[in-house]
Amino acid sequence: MTTNSRIPIALALAVGLGLTGCTAAEPEPEAAPPAATSTDPDCPPEGNLTYVCGVQNPEDLLMLGDTGSILVSGMSGQGIVGHLYLVDPADDSLTELFPGASPAINLDAETFPGCPGPLNVDNYSAHGLALRETGANQFDLYITSHGEREAIEVFSLDASGPAPTAAWRGCVVLPDNTFANSVAILSDGGFVTTKMMDPAAGFASINAGGITGNVYEWHPGGEVFMMEGTELSGANGIAVSPDDRYVYVAAFGTREIVRFDRSESPAARTTVSVDIVPDNIRWSDEAGKLLTAGGNYVSPDECQGQDCATGWSVVEIDAETMEVQRIGGADQDVAIQGVSSALAVGDDLWVGTFNGDRVAYFPR
Repeated sequence: MTTNSRIPIALALAVGLGLTGCTAAEPEPEAAPPAATSTDPDCPPEGNLTYVCGVQNPEDLLMLGDTGSILVSGMSGQGIVGHLYLVDPADDSLTELFPGASPAINLDAETFPGCPGPLNVDNYSAHGLALRETGANQFDLYITSHGEREAIEVFSLDASGPAPTAAWRGCVVLPDNTFANSVAILSDGGFVTTKMMDPAAGFASINAGGITGNVYEWHPGGEVFMMEGTELSGANGIAVSPDDRYVYVAAFGTREIVRFDRSESPAARTTVSVDIVPDNIRWSDEAGKLLTAGGNYVSPDECQGQDCATGWSVVEIDAETMEVQRIGGADQDVAIQGVSSALAVGDDLWVGTFNGDRVAYFPR
């Protein structure tokens, strides 16, 4: 598919994230960054943005341990099924990790007794991503998935050989009336995941700042339950502190980052406002820092409809003080819009989008 720098609101709603307006151009940086270069004539750079094209709705990004590769989700959409990709930032090469020509499907019924059956590779989504290293270049991968079922789908990733491989191994079905967005893995192999909304309700309540979702929690051998006190407007990105005490959630509808303290019941919350519509949350490579990304916010009263694009920003949050700082972004004229995730990789920041055919990176 082709990326359009003017994202239709209806399309954004259809893929499950939504936009709420558009904005004027971003302020000019103090010093112009170096121009990007590319060897792909069909995927030219723009300013300091370099693109890697050929992906489908690359909604989330993760570093694959210390392999040097970036794991990229491919979210389903109209006529598009889910995919998992790997990008090598050393040469910007792209490979499909799953499903490929012969997808490996190996149900672990002992670990996932409630999983009703194998993954339907023709009707699933790779939306939010979470990784846990289980051995030397061995990983568990959890994804939020829509389609035949609303579930956390679990894969085993083996990056110890010359080419990484992925095998599906189980699922945890989520409660009815759930559209899940992001997932984070707990130390016991359980997870927390965000219910963004009831999919039948649509985005009207989120856009108005209404309470539409919450955080779910699951532990091996147990049932999915709601974390008490986590009701939010459009619960979106999620991250967990290394000791499992704190859960950080992006409230899409109210443009906030909320920190929940799981040492208290119900979980105590600390909230900070951001000037974007925050999407995924990811730990940075700088200790104690989180990254989120999303569209620059302007009220729908000022701009809405097919020609509305917002531009986007990457924001850094101090996990302890909850102080917020914008560290990058672009205006509404670049090819990549609908930015949903940010990842620190060496001297660069990489971004993905819920609606497009490319990921991008730029110097931080």
